Order: sequence, then C-alpha cells, then structure tokens
Amino acid sequence: MSTLPLQFLLLLFAGWVNRSQQNVIEYLQEEEAAELPSNRVLRQQLGGKRLVFTDGQRRRLAAKAKAIGRKGLLEIDTLVTPDTLSRWYRRLVATT
Repeated sequence: MSTLPLQFLLLLFAGWVNRSQQNVIEYLQEEEAAELPSNRVLRQQLGGKRLVFTDGQRRRLAAKAKAIGRKGLLEIDTLVTPDTLSRWYRRLVATT
C-alpha cells in the first residue's frame, strides 16, 4: 500500500499552516514597521487613550489583517480591534 496520498495530504496541511503563520508574522511586522513599541507596553503607556494612525498605516495594517481573517486576529494581540481593521479594509483597500 502506497503512503504517497498521505504524504501529499500532510505536505498540503503543513503548507497551509505555514502560510497562516506567515500572514500573522507579516501583520505583526507591519505593526512594528510603524515604529511603535510592543503592544503591551503601548497599551500601558496610553492608559485607554486612542492611537492615531495615518491612512497609509491603516491601509497597510488592514491589507495584512485581511489575509489573517477576523478569527485569526482574535487569537493574536493586535493594536486595534478586528472590526476596526475590517472597516479600514473596506474603506481604504477594497475601494482602491
């Protein structure tokens, strides 16, 4: 009996997991590229105040967040809520 089909499925699954992880990494790198301190430190410093992003920053974060999806964003510590990122995507990325 050949194990080739099982190997193919495992390889396919590994590729999918790798891509999902890469999307999260790219999103977090984009937050870092905005030259902001870590999310935890930033939240402590702000004490509940809002962050102000430029449209360019919003566009880049929203595009990266779209690849992760709402469910994936809920699993990581983002600077803004998944709903906000979705709104930015609809307003700034999908319309251009």
